Amino acid sequence: MMVAIGLIAWLAYYAISPLKLQPNSQEVTIQPKSGLRSIANQLVKQGVLNEPWRFILIAKLLNKQSYLQAGNYTLNKNVSPYQLLLSLNHGKTTQGSITFIEGRTFAQMHEKIIKNDAIKQTITGLSESEMMKLMGSDYRVAEGLFFPDTFYFDRNTADTVILKRSYDAMRSKLAKAWEGRDTNLPYKNSYQALIMASIIEKETGKVSERPMIAGVFINRLRIGMRLQTDPTVIYGMGARYDGNIRKKDLIADTPYNTYTRDGLPPTPIAMPGIAAIDAALHPEKTKALYFVGKGDGSHVFSNNLVEHNLAVVRYQLKNNKQ
Repeated sequence: MMVAIGLIAWLAYYAISPLKLQPNSQEVTIQPKSGLRSIANQLVKQGVLNEPWRFILIAKLLNKQSYLQAGNYTLNKNVSPYQLLLSLNHGKTTQGSITFIEGRTFAQMHEKIIKNDAIKQTITGLSESEMMKLMGSDYRVAEGLFFPDTFYFDRNTADTVILKRSYDAMRSKLAKAWEGRDTNLPYKNSYQALIMASIIEKETGKVSERPMIAGVFINRLRIGMRLQTDPTVIYGMGARYDGNIRKKDLIADTPYNTYTRDGLPPTPIAMPGIAAIDAALHPEKTKALYFVGKGDGSHVFSNNLVEHNLAVVRYQLKNNKQ
């Protein structure tokens, strides 16, 4: 009896004593589908425990052996075996995070994934088409099909998992927005609305202006007038874009040059946020056909070319002189 009491007291003291981990032992990984004995041995190999059997005994005495979870964990250097057991029990894994920003391209999004050291890289070298197949998508161009947001995940989560979450989020949000769209919009499907949303996203950073920008483009589509929007030209230029658009760029035909081609470009040109999607599906009712930047991030809208030319003189030429 006294031996048993002594053993329990000794284990209790061990359970609450700091492990005093070295820095290289504070980041640990527990492999999926690991049992208690395997987890204890993994902790020994990673320098957390000196031997496995006391940790195993504590887990069994507290009936925690069936609830330990795999994942990556960051441990306090003075964590006790009991605190470690609770962390493994509650799955308090180290989380990584990544933020995809509205208006960025898929190439920029993918580059951000590659540079995130918490993400496991599995699709390096794959084409966009191959990546989209992994998403279960019928589209072969990735642009615009991923929702910009902040995503949290366990460290060492595969890049495909992150992409799929963003892809599924866009599908869900776009479908819901499309269902509640205004009537008589000149879109054949929700993908065309997404293309429009991406243009709106790039045209203005002011959320309040987006429905008006959408209204102008909708009016142009309805009367067969070309969109003539610079962001599509820039996208079509690709690596040739150096920060400036010249006259030769406006007349150089590409599939994305809305100065030389009618209607919408073939794909989105960036990741639109929900405000741009809502604007594309609920445009402002307006007679305006033109807009020009005022130099402060906002725009002035005009119903006809005479008004527009006056606005260009007033704002664009003045700003160029300044």
